[in-house]
Amino acid sequence: MRLNDQQRQIAQQAVLTHFGPNARVWLFGSRAHDDRRGGDIDLYVETDPREDLLRAEARTILEIQQALGDQRIDLVTHVRGRPRKAIDRIARETGIELR
Repeated sequence: MRLNDQQRQIAQQAVLTHFGPNARVWLFGSRAHDDRRGGDIDLYVETDPREDLLRAEARTILEIQQALGDQRIDLVTHVRGRPRKAIDRIARETGIELR
């Protein structure tokens, strides 16, 4: 995983702050693999249904960017109870859950 402990904790805490304590977050894409290149941070979040989903996404990205500097953050969100898309399956299967 190409996130240090501090970066991992920042991402995880931002998700929990804005999506709630039942949210789970995975790092996927190139940053999930030590042998790959790529600079953006791809995060997959599973969350309970909520009315303010877009606001939670925007605030999570903003908080991470403010803490880490001008870093590109891609956030994919899956609402529990809804059908999974291909990207949801890929992110869970290839990603690393941040705990």
